[in-house]
This record gives sequence, C-alpha cells and structure tokens, in this order.
Amino acid sequence: MPDIWISMRADMSNTTKVSIHVGDFDFDAEGGQLEVDERLAQFKQEGLWDAMLERVQETIEFTKESTPVNTTNGKQPERGVNFRLLLENYALDGKPEQVLGALHFLREIEKLEDCPPRVINSLFEDAKIEPPGNLSLYINRLKERNFLTIPSKHGDKNRYAALTEEGLKHLEEKSERM
Repeated sequence: MPDIWISMRADMSNTTKVSIHVGDFDFDAEGGQLEVDERLAQFKQEGLWDAMLERVQETIEFTKESTPVNTTNGKQPERGVNFRLLLENYALDGKPEQVLGALHFLREIEKLEDCPPRVINSLFEDAKIEPPGNLSLYINRLKERNFLTIPSKHGDKNRYAALTEEGLKHLEEKSERM
C-alpha cells in the first residue's frame, strides 16, 4: 500500500504551494495561482495525474478490503480505523502527538468545535488504542509548544483547543519524514 500525503498552503503574498505524494508519484508546485494551475495542467497532460489517482483508488480499495469496520463482531468502527490511519500516516507514536492528531481529526474531519475528554477518549477506544488518561497534561504540554491554542471566547477550557499553524506544520513535517 503506497503512502499518501497532501499539503496545500496559501499565504498573504498570494503564494500557493501544493505538494502531493502518492507512492512513487510526487507533485510539487509553488508560486502564484496561475503558475500552480499551469503546473497541474502539465502534470495532467503528461498522464501522471491519472496514474496518481489510480494509486489512491487502489489504496482506498486495499484499505476497505483489509480493514474491518463492522462494530457488531468486536471489530473497529470506521472512525476508529480512520483515526488509526491518520496516526500511522503522520507517524504519531507518543501520547502527546496522538492527542494532537486526535484534536486535528475531531476538528477537521468530524468538524467538532467542542471536544471534551470523553469524546477524545472514545476516539482512542474506537481505534483500539489505549486512551491518554490525563488529557489536561498533554493539552497543556502542546499549548506550551505552541501546537494548540484556545480561542479567547472560550476562556481557558481545554475542550475548545485547536491546532495552531505551528501544530499543523508539525503534523506535516511528521508525515514527510515517513
């Protein structure tokens, strides 16, 4: 199964960067939107885009076939499988990084704003991974490293912790090392 990662970034100077890695295929483009679009059109014209999409589809099919998602026979729920794949793709081994990954998953994939400890712990349980235990400890460590922030409208309630640019960058760097 090929490893897959995608990174997209736009900044205030109208610079766009797109990086896609699927198995043996790499696509990187950086510059103005027009430059990135032209590079993507060239990549498509060369036939590499279709080959890359085919690899992604193969990976999806392989994952569906090899990963149990039925909850009735003691198997992992789909969200647990997806969370476990995120942890593996980003190579998040330690509990602090797994908590960072969990918050990213809950906020970006499940679109939750309020992530109390029971929700985070249930995500770990669905993935058949031992829950972190003292979440406040891990969240505070991640805030100290500037990977998490809590919007001021929520005071200091950890249940509203969100990844900072630095936290997202950390996840991207972890996935690139794989």
